[in-house]
Amino acid sequence: MSKRDDLIAKYAEDIKDKFGETPDMDLLTKVAIGLGPAIYNLDASKVSGADDKELETVKNNYLIKKLGLKDSPELMEAIKGVVAKYGSANKNKHRAVVYYMLCRHFKKASVY
Repeated sequence: MSKRDDLIAKYAEDIKDKFGETPDMDLLTKVAIGLGPAIYNLDASKVSGADDKELETVKNNYLIKKLGLKDSPELMEAIKGVVAKYGSANKNKHRAVVYYMLCRHFKKASVY
């Protein structure tokens, strides 16, 4: 397996363990590929749930620019909901998992 495959397998485990869902591996793979080299960078591959600036970046760069959603309070509520479900004690919130869960939440798999 390649390093990317290993990471995707780790993301799938997180989705099963933290969210209690069986991941759509095709969509998860597309989300991970869409993140490009960021998944290999220790800092860029994670989302800090306690950093409002980071959450704004997720909202603007992913939900609005990538998924094409209109800015509304619902976007930040969804981000905070995913981060809360991931677990505040969990310091390793993988960006690919957060993006995957948001993509599913807003039913935007067609973007990929």
